Amino acid sequence: MKFSNLQINTCNGMMCGKTFAGPNSPNKPSMWTENWTTYYQVYGQNTTLRSAEDIAFHTALFIANKSGSFINYYMYHGGTNFGRTASAYVITSYYDQAPLDEYAVKLCSRTLLFGVPANLSLGPLQEAYIFHGESEECAAFLVNANGRQNVVVQFQNSSYELPPKSISILPDCKTVAFNTAKASFQSVSTQFNTRSMLPAMQFDSAESWGAFKEAVPKFEDTTVRSDTLLEQMNTTKDASDYLWYTFRVQHNSSEAQSVLSVNSLGHVLHAFVNEALVGSSHGTHQNSNFTLKSTVSLINGMNNISLLSAMVGLPGLLKADSSAGETNAAAPEDRRITARDSGPFLEHKAAGPHQVSIQDTQGSTDFTNYSWGYQVGLLGEMLQVYTNEGSSKVQWSKFNSSSQPVTWYKTVFNAPNGNDPVALDLGSMGKGEVWVNGQSIGRYWVSFHTSAGSPSQTWYNVPRSFLKPTGNLLVLFDEEYGNPLGISIDTISITKVCGHVSDSNPPPVISWKGQKPSEMRHEEHHGRRPKIQLHCPPRRNISKILFASFGNPSGDCKNYAVGSCHSANSRAIVEQVRSSIFCPMIIPSPSTIRLSREWKT
Repeated sequence: MKFSNLQINTCNGMMCGKTFAGPNSPNKPSMWTENWTTYYQVYGQNTTLRSAEDIAFHTALFIANKSGSFINYYMYHGGTNFGRTASAYVITSYYDQAPLDEYAVKLCSRTLLFGVPANLSLGPLQEAYIFHGESEECAAFLVNANGRQNVVVQFQNSSYELPPKSISILPDCKTVAFNTAKASFQSVSTQFNTRSMLPAMQFDSAESWGAFKEAVPKFEDTTVRSDTLLEQMNTTKDASDYLWYTFRVQHNSSEAQSVLSVNSLGHVLHAFVNEALVGSSHGTHQNSNFTLKSTVSLINGMNNISLLSAMVGLPGLLKADSSAGETNAAAPEDRRITARDSGPFLEHKAAGPHQVSIQDTQGSTDFTNYSWGYQVGLLGEMLQVYTNEGSSKVQWSKFNSSSQPVTWYKTVFNAPNGNDPVALDLGSMGKGEVWVNGQSIGRYWVSFHTSAGSPSQTWYNVPRSFLKPTGNLLVLFDEEYGNPLGISIDTISITKVCGHVSDSNPPPVISWKGQKPSEMRHEEHHGRRPKIQLHCPPRRNISKILFASFGNPSGDCKNYAVGSCHSANSRAIVEQVRSSIFCPMIIPSPSTIRLSREWKT
């Protein structure tokens, strides 16, 4: 793509330090506008997490190799696609791991901006990017592109050990302030958190639920008519995820069994014959096309065929494609993306049924070009039964513990005590949408499992700003046979943290803050020693030290054990720190220590 002098070409992707060709003019900045910290997760796919170490490596490489001046972390933290804002097949929630700590680069920002860059080979897969400024200012990035081996390199008469696929940042060209392979242990808050979902309320009483069965429209109920199948997005104009397709067929045969076949361009289809559900099918993000085939029993006389076609977001997510351009080359081959699924190409997209036939012993009858009736959206949507006012417009029946398809459910609950975040556990439901006090929390599709056999998303964020102290209205529409008795409201809290530090860890980069580059020296600086720093949430205190080892402990934050070298009084010393300072906990380390602890309010 060619850019004019009025445009600045930028990079989006995961490896812009390698793939970006650079700005189209030396007078323009080198900008990474989307540093993807993860992919959007879609229903049916396992979660893809990018490690903090990988993010840190490519971020540092972009600054060193491409003179990067701007980096925008795309999906730097988690979020929620409330309502119907998620694009095609994208789940309601998204999140990622923490990226590179900002302080290490800021320590030498002046040298990076105004210094003269130079390159120096340190080995076959090792290189130094050096920036020389005024007054002997110097900053260096030592790169080890070998993804398998530790390498010791010589740089300015000193030895530096570089872990596999890592970059060490030397703000003064002497002292390592940060190494990307140890990003998980070097942020200002040196810890790993364990998130806990604590049930605050169960909705397991059938008496607390009301049910409203969505009406299955017949041809004569519709006002929009056509002599052919209409494309769904152009018909609904995004007023709803749902479009009903209806037609009538006269059946005069004594044969009871026929086969209904529907070819659809996506995304989900439920077929009804004389108001009874006879089959469901759906596509995937990789291939939204699918065919629903179902053996049906037609009555003698007139039969009503109703097809409920559902979108799971408009095509807008960048789609998997092995022919992606250079800025996307960081993605695995099956996850590379292209923009052909969005923007100016959206008018070429189509959804909904495009061929319908019924097969019996007399042959196959094609109903594609036939007299069809349409209803945009659901009756419950039109009446806004998810609001207090709208819910009073329909007759809710008592839920009898027997789930039915295309059904609305409602109940009332009080907000959980405290200030912890709130989530709905919808693990017992099928597919649909959920509202709290009239606010759509988003789509859910618990029945679409990943290859690991689990739902793509079970918990759904409910902001406390959506809640009242009492009398909150919870409404769900479920297309399938979801069971509302299994729903719970949970609170989310961080109940355990752990961390690890050793002599090989650089000191916290915050210990450099406030020094001018010309004042940076290789000598020991007061407070510039590796530290383990553990923080707990607001209004929480440490309640217990689960594990502490000074020596060479093994394992990770889920499974840990003392090693061959262990100080027997490790835990006692940490307990003394806990009892004296509560939270946060900061422990200098001349060797290796691993901590795990939990807290209470």
